[in-house]
Amino acid sequence: MSREAQRKFEDYAYVLDYMARGKMGGTRQAFRTEPLVQLVGESYFTLLEAIPRSGVTISLRERLYIGKELPREKISHIKGRISYDDLTSTARIELPLMVEDIVINNEERFVRFFNTTQAVTQRLHSLELIPGIGKKYTWAILEARERKPFEGLGDIKDRIGLPDPAKLITKRVLEELAEREPKYRLFTRAP
Repeated sequence: MSREAQRKFEDYAYVLDYMARGKMGGTRQAFRTEPLVQLVGESYFTLLEAIPRSGVTISLRERLYIGKELPREKISHIKGRISYDDLTSTARIELPLMVEDIVINNEERFVRFFNTTQAVTQRLHSLELIPGIGKKYTWAILEARERKPFEGLGDIKDRIGLPDPAKLITKRVLEELAEREPKYRLFTRAP
């Protein structure tokens, strides 16, 4: 398998910030005048910067195609991946809202996680890596899914008494994005 085939690419991303006149950046704090878009990927929560096509209108929270298979309507090219520290203040405000929307809109994927996830070590289950889920909730989830798989995030909340699962997953995703090198990744792509 080629190296490119092993890499994971985003097909769709959501706009966190659109800078029509560019941004301050670089080691010399040079002002870049080309328009720039900061995005969060839908599949792996990859943080990206992209150059929009000339003359297009881009809105915050807009879902854009950024894949390689079809022509991109609004994005000229992807500049590259960025870290959480590279996000603008607007993008940092929008990120938690967009991550939670992605989780809710892709509910089946995250319910599958609760139904199938395994232990990462003999003493640590991957469920325990989600903020708010300790040993007690982990055992309750494992026992409940053994009886009957969960059908939705609301089902998890109702059967286990777990506070809003979408918000807990969102917190975990944000932790993974903000940490420089998290020991375990549940939902994000490694650099």
